[in-house]
Amino acid sequence: MTSQAATATSDDLRRDVHDAARRARVASRELATLTTTVKDRALHAAADAVLGAVDAILAANAEDLDVARAAGTSEAMLDRLALNPQRVDGIAAGLRQVAGLPDPIGEVLRGRTLPNGLRLRQQRVPLGVVGIVYEGRPNVTVDAFGLTLKSGNAVLLRGSSSAANSNAALVTTLRDAMVGENLPADTVQLLSAADRATVTHLIQARGLVDVAIPRGGAGLIDAVVRDATVPTIETGTGNCHVYVHADADLDVAEKILLNSKTRRPSVCNAAESLLIDAAIAEHALPRLIEALTDAGVTVHTHPTEDQLREEFLSLDIAVAVVDGVDAAIEHVNTYGTGHTEAIVTTDLAAAQRFTDRVDAAAVMVNAATSFTDGEQFGFGAEIGISTQKLHARGPMGLTELTSTKWIVWGDGQVRPV
Repeated sequence: MTSQAATATSDDLRRDVHDAARRARVASRELATLTTTVKDRALHAAADAVLGAVDAILAANAEDLDVARAAGTSEAMLDRLALNPQRVDGIAAGLRQVAGLPDPIGEVLRGRTLPNGLRLRQQRVPLGVVGIVYEGRPNVTVDAFGLTLKSGNAVLLRGSSSAANSNAALVTTLRDAMVGENLPADTVQLLSAADRATVTHLIQARGLVDVAIPRGGAGLIDAVVRDATVPTIETGTGNCHVYVHADADLDVAEKILLNSKTRRPSVCNAAESLLIDAAIAEHALPRLIEALTDAGVTVHTHPTEDQLREEFLSLDIAVAVVDGVDAAIEHVNTYGTGHTEAIVTTDLAAAQRFTDRVDAAAVMVNAATSFTDGEQFGFGAEIGISTQKLHARGPMGLTELTSTKWIVWGDGQVRPV
């Protein structure tokens, strides 16, 4: 009987997820035809609604934080989960920023007229139904909604149970705003986080969901990529390095290193490893370690193999000495996750070699890794930072949530037999 009950529950969950996906498909067909003006007006209305519901949103978030603290959640993870009036203001401002961005839908990428008179054009179109699985950070709920709406997609959100109340309050607010703009409430839907099976049913809803995007830790991303039967875009973890070259300005290096590590250690663009050139290690390394230690960072000067590969997401950093730029490149390509890598140097040739040969979505020269961010790149909010190479790589904004289709105009042409 217990087995039968479990099966029924699984069947119920699958039906619920698939029904939500079907409603999203219906909504997506309407969203795909909306004008830029209508979408932008809806985004501003959603921003107004979020600000108007700030008390309810913060009350829901407080419930999530109480549960998380009782469960012994780390301070870094609590920071990712927490909302306050300033962060809610930022969430609303992000929606308005997306409204101000160029609309990618309808953009013609290429086209020509064939000798037989057929007129071809390739233009951007929405992906359709986007499923997003993510952890913590309730701001992702609104970022995902804003970007998918502007790009003409419907979105199915499956957040973590740790943010269940926050996400529910935000999605309720967004759905009400859509109804107020005479748009489908199912532009955005929140799937239950009470059972992990909803993730499986979402990422295996082939034919109902067009793409699945995981955003979170390595375990979540690996599970989605491994188990999905719908196409996925992998937003990878960030084992990011700062390499201080032999010809680095140490004042600049210290500033970049501290910003990369300590600005927000719980995010994926935070530096997790410091590489120091052997030629300057004797005098530069003590200075940089002291600066890190003074900033509250635990410095692992003799890291294990696992620590060299670890995304700490905390005030920890691994340190390694490398013999020149080629050794730094080899280290980064061996231990990095293809996210963001930085070199600090005054040697342009070394910088060029590093940027040419490092395999990562973003490579920084004399700049902090913390700049790898959709808003910083001018994309508005971001869905995530893709570390794969097909379809999208780096911060994912509006254009990364589109596909293309070919439109061919003729006047009676038929292909010869």
